[in-house]
Amino acid sequence: MAGTRKFPHTYVIVFYIILFSAFLTWVVPGGSFQRQTVEVNGTAREVIASGSFTPGERAPQTWQVFSALFDGFVERADIIVFILMIGGAFWIMNHTRAIDAGIYAFLRRARALEHHPLLRRAGVDNLIVVLIMLLFSIFGATFGMSEETIAFVIIFVPLAIGMGYDSIVGVSLCFVAAALGFAGALLNPFTIGIAQGLSGLPLFSGIEYRLVCWVVINVVGIGYILWYMRRIKHHPRRSPLFEEDDHWRQLHAESSGKIVYHTPRAAWFTFGFLALLFIAAAFLFPLTELKAGLATVTLPVFPVLAVLFMAAGVIALRKSVHFFVLHLLGFTILLLIAGVMGYQWYVMEIATLFMALGIFTGIAMGYGPNTITRLFLDGARDILSAALIVGLAGGIIVILERGRIIDTLLWYASGAMDGMGRTGTVSVMYLIQTAINIFIPSGSAKAALTMPIMSQFSDLVGLSRQATVMAFQFGDGFTNLITPTSGVLIGVLGVARIPFAKWVRWITPLVLILVLLGFLLLIPTVTMTLNGF
Repeated sequence: MAGTRKFPHTYVIVFYIILFSAFLTWVVPGGSFQRQTVEVNGTAREVIASGSFTPGERAPQTWQVFSALFDGFVERADIIVFILMIGGAFWIMNHTRAIDAGIYAFLRRARALEHHPLLRRAGVDNLIVVLIMLLFSIFGATFGMSEETIAFVIIFVPLAIGMGYDSIVGVSLCFVAAALGFAGALLNPFTIGIAQGLSGLPLFSGIEYRLVCWVVINVVGIGYILWYMRRIKHHPRRSPLFEEDDHWRQLHAESSGKIVYHTPRAAWFTFGFLALLFIAAAFLFPLTELKAGLATVTLPVFPVLAVLFMAAGVIALRKSVHFFVLHLLGFTILLLIAGVMGYQWYVMEIATLFMALGIFTGIAMGYGPNTITRLFLDGARDILSAALIVGLAGGIIVILERGRIIDTLLWYASGAMDGMGRTGTVSVMYLIQTAINIFIPSGSAKAALTMPIMSQFSDLVGLSRQATVMAFQFGDGFTNLITPTSGVLIGVLGVARIPFAKWVRWITPLVLILVLLGFLLLIPTVTMTLNGF
């Protein structure tokens, strides 16, 4: 319709931010801190030396704005390849219609629960969403789940559409939930662990109050999602993505035809081969040391997984190859958790794991090598736009770093706290950490840059270093839901086909609520005597 206001394309928005970043390099003086390497929790970290800021010449960025896509690809190559491999693997799985079969079976059982009076009153959908979100929140709070959520978007968006909601709900089930846990940071070694180590605090001390904060954050965050679900359940057109979700609804409609349940011989051969691999892993790795914060437990992970894989695999194969593919997906997720917590896996290992899932899925279905390759390339092609936007967003950081203004902004920020009381100081620290998160979305990198300065400044004003860590924790967590420099956020939105502008409009009220909540949760760290503070 003529005159209808159009949202700028996500690529346009990100390029505008690149232009603004380049503008800042012309008006903000250059400068740098001296760095020194220290060992934090057994890992070498580069930190800022106190009082070492030296003004320098400006390095204005001009033509570099046009090379930002290339430079961003180089900086974010791991996330980009991760997205392409995940997209290719899941396209193979989607072609099998195994996820459709799983969603139909799940929804049938969920609807059957509605006959129970208590469950019907509470709302079966609500219970499902709360349980899934709490699970991912725990993952975010204990081992810092972030990049891994990209892989789950392809599962939960179709599930949300099938339940009668939209892609925002699907993204919320994993990404928003993990972000809430990340902000709560009970035992997150990448944020709390590094920040406390650099501040000279006992690792994961003060967990009692952080547990309270985690509960409050989740009550507010999950409650917001439940309110939104109820709003669009009765009026689907209220969803800001009603038109965009036609893609997912069409896929759901196309897949709603009759599924031919069968089990080809190739599925049994695939099961036998993978069973041998699990048995070999059980002998090679009889015990695995799982870490969550300071807590460590040694368990026979692979022997248990081997037994479960064989027992459940036979049951799945007797039903249909579709359920065997879901069986493979379930054990892929279990291996992901074991790998992250026990062997410090990151995106390379996780992408390899899902790549193997896609290949073995195709083999189990009886597909030939050419068919598997064609499906993988179709999936990578379909998700290419998500990978491209991650590279473009990475160019923002490149511009700021080459413009030599990140350290200058950090120095200005630390000087803004002079002359304030304890409450004012912790509030300004919180605002500074929130603002810095837009330019440095990596929690571990931000901790290494800011905590050596912030922790020492807190000593000068009589502020608990633990309170300073909490200001970092909240400042690092909440804006991960909205910052365009986050490769994870951009990747998630790209996979879910959610325009960045519409996401910002939807998520902004929740982010503002959480930021305000962070202020309120910081007050007791200054006004009360808390254990560990």
